[in-house]
Parts: sequence; structure tokens; C-alpha cells
Amino acid sequence: MAYAALKRSSTMKSMATRIGQSWRQFASVSVGSDLVAAAPNVSLQKARTWDEGVSSQFSTTPLSEIFKGKKVVIFGLPGAFTGVCTSQHVPSYKKNIDKFKAKGVDSVICVSVNDPYTMNGWADKLEAKDAIEFYGDFDGKFHKSLELDLDLSAALLGHRSTRWSAFVEDGKVKVLNVENVPSDFKVSGGEVILGQI
Repeated sequence: MAYAALKRSSTMKSMATRIGQSWRQFASVSVGSDLVAAAPNVSLQKARTWDEGVSSQFSTTPLSEIFKGKKVVIFGLPGAFTGVCTSQHVPSYKKNIDKFKAKGVDSVICVSVNDPYTMNGWADKLEAKDAIEFYGDFDGKFHKSLELDLDLSAALLGHRSTRWSAFVEDGKVKVLNVENVPSDFKVSGGEVILGQI
């Protein structure tokens, strides 16, 4: 049922796919884009407990700190604790972390339109915090800036991220993979992008 709701919620955008073109080629981010410039003045919130948030005075992390001078694999997904995100997407990166490091990747990052406390609880449940950095995009500004946002109200999720992955070097997008619908898991997994680096 949730799968059907996710399919329905993306009907407009998947219409382009039916005529042979992915709707994502119209996103503002593409190979060659500078993520820091594409999302100016946007920061993400590193996963943490509430007490850690209070002690840090609810600090955020500027994109320049995340990407500048680094090789980063980043993947976005519709939501913490949701089906494909939990059972397939994050595990595909967790189990390949040593292979990413062997290719010189400095960090593997998961980002979702969630608060950092939910992301922290989810990362703990997945036992993935040692391998993957988790960030919240609590107000969706990061994904909206890149035009990777999606209205998933039909699945009771509200405005979220589509499912995507990217390899970013010194802030520049070298590889970008975006699923046609958020319930798909065809091009955004760890194994796929590992073969593209």
C-alpha cells in the first residue's frame, strides 16, 4: 500500500519517464555542479542526541565544511525508519564502507529531511554510525536548493527528498544517480556508485 502511495505521489514527475526522459535532468544539480554554490547559506545538522544538541547550542554544519577539499559519497533518501531506506539503502553503503575508503573516499554521508535526533536514533538502530555520517535536513532547504525534493504527502511523509546518490570531490559533483520514483532502488545504492568512482 505504501508502495502504491509513493508511486501515486510521483505521477506528475514520472510522466517524463514514460516519454523516454528522466524528469531529474531538470534538477538544478547535475554532474559538474558545485554543491556549496548550489545551496548557498544552507547547513545540515549532524545526527546527535537532544542533550548533545543543547550543549552545542543547536549548531549546524556548513556545506563547505562537509565538502571542501574532500572526496565524499553522499546519498539522500525519503525518510529515517522507512522501508527501502532501512532495509536496503543504508545497508548497501554500510557493508561497502571499506571499499569506499580503499578508493580514497573521506566520508560517506546519509542525509534525509528529518531532524538530527531522529537521524541519530535511526543510525543507532542500524548500527551504522561508525561507518556512515548521518545528517538531518530538518527544513528541506538542502534538497529544495538542489531540486531533489519531493512531495510525499500521499504516503503521509510530507515534503521529503527523492532517493539519490552522488560522488562529490572538493564540492563538485562527479557522479549523480537519481531514482525515477522514491520507492525504486535501482541506481542509488552503494554497489552502483562504488563502481562509478
